[in-house]
This record gives sequence, C-alpha cells and structure tokens, in this order.
Amino acid sequence: MSAPSCSLCAFVKSSIGRKIIVAVTGLALVLFLAGHLTGNLLIFAGRDAFNDYAQFLHEVFHGAGVWIARVGLLACFTAHLWFTILLTKENKSSRKKYSHQATVQAPKSSLIMIWSGLTILAFIIFHLLHFTVKAGTDYASFMQVMPDGSERHDAWKMVIVGFSNPLVVIFYVIAMTLLCSHLSHGVASIFQTLGLRTKKTAGPITLLSKAYAVVIYLGFISIPLAIILFGFGCEACK
Repeated sequence: MSAPSCSLCAFVKSSIGRKIIVAVTGLALVLFLAGHLTGNLLIFAGRDAFNDYAQFLHEVFHGAGVWIARVGLLACFTAHLWFTILLTKENKSSRKKYSHQATVQAPKSSLIMIWSGLTILAFIIFHLLHFTVKAGTDYASFMQVMPDGSERHDAWKMVIVGFSNPLVVIFYVIAMTLLCSHLSHGVASIFQTLGLRTKKTAGPITLLSKAYAVVIYLGFISIPLAIILFGFGCEACK
C-alpha cells in the first residue's frame, strides 16, 4: 500500500479525521439546503418561474448535472451519518462507568442526532420516491404547454398535487422539524470541529446556527402548508 493510501486510512480511522469528515460533509449538506430552499421558494413566483428552474436543473451538462449532484449528495449524507455513528460508538466505549451525569451529555446528544439523522434518511428516500422516481402517482403525465405549442414537464403542478395529500404534509413537517433540530446543533459543531469557534465567537455562532435552522424550517414548511391550508395553486391544477 502506498504512503498516501496509508495516510488516508490513518486519517479515516482517527477520531480527528472522522470528526473532520463529519464536519465537511455536514457543511456541504448545509450549503445544499440553502440552495435547495432558494429554488423551492420559486414555486411562489408561479408556474413559469418554477418550471424554468426545474428545466434548467435537468439540462445542466446535458442532463448529467442533476445526477452528479444527487450521487454527490447521497455520498455526503451516507458518509456524514456513518462516521457520526462510528464517533458515537467510540465515545460510548471510551466513557468510564464512574463518569458523572454532566459528562455524558455529549454522547446522549450524539444519540439524538443519530436518530434524527436516520429519520431524515427515511424522509429523503420517501422524498426521492415521491418526486424523483414519481412512485404512486403519474406525475410524468403532468405537462405544461408552452406558447410555441411545445410541452415540458410541469414540476410546479407536481409539487402542488404532491402536497395536497395531508399525510404527505404531516410526514414532511415532522421530518423538517427533526432536520432543523439537527441543524440547530450541527451547524455550530461544524465551526467548532474546523477550529473556527472561539470564546468570542461562540455566542454569535450559536445564534447563527439556531437562526439558520429556523429560516430553513419556516422556508421549507411554508410550501406544503400554503398548499394544504390555503389551497395555493390548487385551482390552477384542476
């Protein structure tokens, strides 16, 4: 085995290396969420704006861009969850039996983060089946007729119809609640692991972490709630 390979293996097996992997993959996912929310909120700009955005995503690199992003995000999420589980197991095994209650709060918090992460994973699988694989509903038949007579997939209508199901909305809101509980702790942990958190910046970073989680939460749930509670877009889809 070459020296670089040995160094990489040692890095991955070390506690510091695993923490850095969790932090970097977490940062990638945090940035993705901000971009994903920005695009999703275009649904309030109307059918044309949202479908333009969806069409752009599916045409990047001749259609390969969206799959590269999906594979990359899945890899980040898998690595993030896997190494978090490994770190939690390490913390649990190294904890001494005579430790005081105050000293075991971090492992307990880590366990909560794992369970919320697993629930989010279940949601991602459901979300992909719902809107990407389009299982259960013939979303592929939803087409928007353009002024020149051509047709394109009506992603706007797909979202409206998808969130017209109360059970889907309830599951979505629960998943977003867990996600943002995860983020309220996770974002601050990223700064700490990467050495960007000091005594002076601890307060602002904690506030930023919680504020980011709230913005993401309100942004994502605003879409299904606007549809299910106020009938946003439903008239146009009849």
